[in-house]
Amino acid sequence: MGDKFFHITALGECLIDLTQYAISDRNNTVFEANPGGAPCNCLAIASKFNKKTAFIGKVGEDFFGEKLCHTLNQAGINTENLILDKYANTTLAFVQKNEDGDREFIFYREACADTKLEASEINPIIIRNSNIFHFGTLSMTNKIIKEATITALEYAKKSGTLVSFDPNLRLRLWKSDEQAKEAFYLGLDYCDLLKISDDELEFYTGIKDYKEAISYIKERFKGKLIVLSCGKNGSKVFYKDKEYVFSCPKVENVVDATGAGDTFWGSILAHISKDNIDKLSYEEIYNMVAYGSSAAAIITTRYGVINSMPDLEEIEEYTEKNKKLKIFENKISFQIF
Repeated sequence: MGDKFFHITALGECLIDLTQYAISDRNNTVFEANPGGAPCNCLAIASKFNKKTAFIGKVGEDFFGEKLCHTLNQAGINTENLILDKYANTTLAFVQKNEDGDREFIFYREACADTKLEASEINPIIIRNSNIFHFGTLSMTNKIIKEATITALEYAKKSGTLVSFDPNLRLRLWKSDEQAKEAFYLGLDYCDLLKISDDELEFYTGIKDYKEAISYIKERFKGKLIVLSCGKNGSKVFYKDKEYVFSCPKVENVVDATGAGDTFWGSILAHISKDNIDKLSYEEIYNMVAYGSSAAAIITTRYGVINSMPDLEEIEEYTEKNKKLKIFENKISFQIF
């Protein structure tokens, strides 16, 4: 980490995921209040890899906000720049599983605390003392927090901090598809490290073939690493002039896929530093994807995210077992891209 104090700092939404948990004996859906928010999920798993992490954001001065502050502190995440707003409620996201196993999100976020983070409330010292600064497009859905996000990105760029970007597309939060795409390409202009899902890639580019879509993005992307997550079909890593294709473990007992992508990406970020980003070996890429895939697979077997993160020992054991079974490498290939 060199002379930087934090390995990863993230900015954005810190919220309560009200996740479908059960059906009551009166046939009502029972929701469980789980601390979450994509940036916080990333930090929580990175902390499990013994990385120093910090979060910048805003929650309501209510019992949900207090729960989030406590949860982040318990997870080892620095909350020095997590602000409590006594005039706005903590953001809520209801998560319900569809019959096909996919999830549907309903956000209660209008005028809520996370959208009210102001540029003047950001502590630039935290960003300047971070190896990686991470963000997503949810912190660009509203004017106030969008200005704060851009200010933070400028701090990161001026201090030489690596910028990580996961668009984390949630169309319900945008007034139009065009605005969502605008935010993505703005983020793309700033980032060094991009994580994007296969369905997001098609949405943002309008191109079905992933190779053509990645080529399209690379015309504008000036960063160092792109990771394409493909759910149960594994992932693809684009680094320098090569493409690496990885398989992932098959999970039979999935109960909640919320936060799996965040867990995968946070694990990968935990393996990246300013010192190694320009000289990643194949073995390093293989290991960071294997550990990320393992952590993501484990989290899907549990309800919630931050409070359910696997410990490093469990991730290592799961990874080594699947390495021996050649789970990660049976589809690995690389080629000039």
